[in-house]
Amino acid sequence: MLAAAFARPGLGSSCFRKAEGVLGRIAKRRWLSVGLVGLVGLGSSAAVSLYVKTPEPGVHDEFSYLLAADTFSHGRLANPTHPMWVHFESFHIIQQPTYASKFPPAQGLMLAAGQLICGRPIAGVWISLGLACASICWMLQAWLTPSWALLGGWIAISRLGFLGGLFPAIGHGYWGQSYWGGAVAATGGAMVLGSLRRLLRRPLMRYALLLGLGMAVLANSRPYEGLLMSLPCLAWLLVWIFSKKGPLVWVSMKSIVLPLLALLLLTGLAMGYYNLRITGKALGTPYQLHDQTYGVPPVFLWQRPTPEPAYRHEVMRDLYRGWRLQHYFIQRSLDGFLNESEQKIRTLWSFYIGLLLTIPLVMLPWILGNQWMRFALVTFLVVLGGVLLVTGVFPHYAAPITGLVFAFVLQGMRHLRLYRWRGRASGLFIVRVIPVIYVLLIVVAIAKIMRSDVDSWRFDRADILSRLRQKEGLHLVIVRYGPKHTSNAEWVYNEADIDHAKIVLAREMDESQNQRLVHDFKDRHVWLLEPDKLPLKVVPYPMGSDP
Repeated sequence: MLAAAFARPGLGSSCFRKAEGVLGRIAKRRWLSVGLVGLVGLGSSAAVSLYVKTPEPGVHDEFSYLLAADTFSHGRLANPTHPMWVHFESFHIIQQPTYASKFPPAQGLMLAAGQLICGRPIAGVWISLGLACASICWMLQAWLTPSWALLGGWIAISRLGFLGGLFPAIGHGYWGQSYWGGAVAATGGAMVLGSLRRLLRRPLMRYALLLGLGMAVLANSRPYEGLLMSLPCLAWLLVWIFSKKGPLVWVSMKSIVLPLLALLLLTGLAMGYYNLRITGKALGTPYQLHDQTYGVPPVFLWQRPTPEPAYRHEVMRDLYRGWRLQHYFIQRSLDGFLNESEQKIRTLWSFYIGLLLTIPLVMLPWILGNQWMRFALVTFLVVLGGVLLVTGVFPHYAAPITGLVFAFVLQGMRHLRLYRWRGRASGLFIVRVIPVIYVLLIVVAIAKIMRSDVDSWRFDRADILSRLRQKEGLHLVIVRYGPKHTSNAEWVYNEADIDHAKIVLAREMDESQNQRLVHDFKDRHVWLLEPDKLPLKVVPYPMGSDP
């Protein structure tokens, strides 16, 4: 691309002009642009799942979110603790005083919506990705011209839906092909940033309510990073309200302050009720309760490790007090912190920007001539600084500022478009070709997803469960791990209503506990599964009776 930009920058000019004309006419119809971006984002994600490769859960977080979705879809916020709960303990799930996911509810609610609408939780992933792309396009319409906002929507679909990879098993685009999340928080962040810009132009109540709704989404998806992003936005809003450019005091109170406070108050009450139903304390979150119970390494680097609890299962101790705790201690030294921070930044850069979108960012000095982009940079650095203080970082941790990242890229493309080399429109050619290259990269990404077979244990797990569902009756599968089993390949996850589930998976414990477990599920076929032995299969459990 760069070679052609300097050697033949006029290549394909007529075709590019025609395409820009068509897209420009679409972009002028703002709601059409937003709707089109959302539908393409949703449809492309669904197409990959349905016709390329069906996603299967494998990461601990995914199973926890699926538990939340199953709980919500049955009209409950939490489930009663099962009498045999010690056999069902697993990562990112609390068992007492209720059986529930430890995570905030937003992602689980989206998966529950997919389960209720389409009969499968993955539909909630498709919907959330479509909403994220649409909301980013809507946000960019307030920050840029409509044409650039439409291009930003296409970049969001490309990077979030296809090109942002994490694990080979998930393939590229893990926001659209896994249950892990990210799109919900990106939607909340875009709502906040788009509403703020519009509110400062026209102090209308609907923008204040959208601002509050975006903050509510952030508080229930990525509360820490969402708070870090919301604080600069609120500060900017308050400065504007009390400045000479701000509206009259009664207008501010009626249209902005009171609606925003009312919505945030309702959000706080709802969150307190959710906590109360799960943990028994309105101010005690499930996340905190889980980490206190299992002695998980500190979330933040300034915190101290908790005393080691009495683990009932060695596989859980291996994860929580093994490499995760070591990873925390490494970052407590200056060298370790700097090295790990570099790796975290690389992870975020690879997901959100990549090599291709780095090119427009060379125009950063010119981008920062705009006061809104300087505000965006401050907000970006606040969130990034906060993320670097988290012990472990994945790309979706920075999801609230997704829209800001694309705003920087698009502003860079706007400036790069005007760049000329020896009188030739080299910058214009680069900007025109970037979306075309993304089309080609999406084809490559889909091919990689089709060929991906790493971490295949998740598909083995799905196959075992599928075969058991085809058998008559109910089933209890007792899982026995080998001495070298890795804690990242966890098999013991269950539905919300364990007693009425077709298949129940349980950890093997000592003989007396196993006997009580088998007796408690005496109406089921009892199987033994040893995931670390090949060939992988289930056999009748020696102690159980097979009705």
